[in-house]
Amino acid sequence: MQTMNEQPTSLPTELHRLLQARLRAEAGWLPFDRFMALALYAPGAGYYSVRSQPIGRMPSGGSDFVTAPLVSPYFGKALARSVHEALQHCGLDQVMEFGAGDGSLALQLLDSLDDSITRYDIVEVSAHLRQQQAEKLKDHADKVHWLDALPEHINAVVVGNEVLDAMPVKLLHRVNTVWHERGVSWDDAHQRYVWQDQVTELRPPWEIHGQHDYLTEIHPQAHAFVHSLGERMHSGVAFFIDYGFPEHEYYHVQRHMGTLMCHRDHQSDADPLSDIGRKDITAHVNFTGMAMAAQEAGLQCLGYTSQARFLMNSGLLELLSHASPAQRQQAQMLIQDHEMGELFKVIAVGAGPAWEPLGFVQGDRSHRL
Repeated sequence: MQTMNEQPTSLPTELHRLLQARLRAEAGWLPFDRFMALALYAPGAGYYSVRSQPIGRMPSGGSDFVTAPLVSPYFGKALARSVHEALQHCGLDQVMEFGAGDGSLALQLLDSLDDSITRYDIVEVSAHLRQQQAEKLKDHADKVHWLDALPEHINAVVVGNEVLDAMPVKLLHRVNTVWHERGVSWDDAHQRYVWQDQVTELRPPWEIHGQHDYLTEIHPQAHAFVHSLGERMHSGVAFFIDYGFPEHEYYHVQRHMGTLMCHRDHQSDADPLSDIGRKDITAHVNFTGMAMAAQEAGLQCLGYTSQARFLMNSGLLELLSHASPAQRQQAQMLIQDHEMGELFKVIAVGAGPAWEPLGFVQGDRSHRL
């Protein structure tokens, strides 16, 4: 089964060569997760390798999307209260951040935590972003270190803001009641990348009732990442903030077009086969799957709630009482339901016995995972 995207492909030459070589090696068909990994992370060719400034407030600055730390510095200030509590509870003085963007969140946490931490590790795959982070964090250069991969032993409070959504996903497509895995091939006649589905034994983790056609994602790479984190974490807590749903909402019978989305120039579209390498590709997070992966690796799920509730539990409103009217208005975007407050969720997992972190004392939704 093969369908074409509507726009002719335009992408960097090196990434095109790499995709063509991989297609030849894979009999002309790439599962979408492998395609997404190359489009985003191929060294020297993928989006995060060649895009010098993907994150920013406005497209005029050359950015493609904005994240909460850039919306308001009070995001990091409130999060710092929960991080500080976790450090004290676990008897730790180290923080590790995955995918630190332009360094704004790291700066907010470092400024807020001050002498509570002695080391701040950043796991970052983009050389461009590492340079931006180093410049932004120069006043904390004695504490900040960059890592290329997960260390073997983790004793730290871990933070990941909009990290899980950028991990490659597999696409499953039910057509005429038959499940297929959706992949990418090359249409030589039209000189473009096209969708191609193959019958598969893979299934979503939640039964999709009905017989209508249905497109969705599964998240083996994010599950593997969380599982690996759990295996390596001897002490500590991990906070992940991202957009997504619990499993029963993620695979709702009416969500038949999936959640895959691309971002460029602060505009969104659902066509990852156009402008490959020049835009971000994301999918919503299945938070039930993340909690299960953590538990399988020996971690406890400590809480799950909306970003709005987590930030308010962490003292956001108290912090804003000292802010200017303009700063308070900006910070409203973090907690308003129609902005980031409800779509974004926070999950915390930790090593050792279960306990109740500050961010989940009210409105914990762990029972809905």
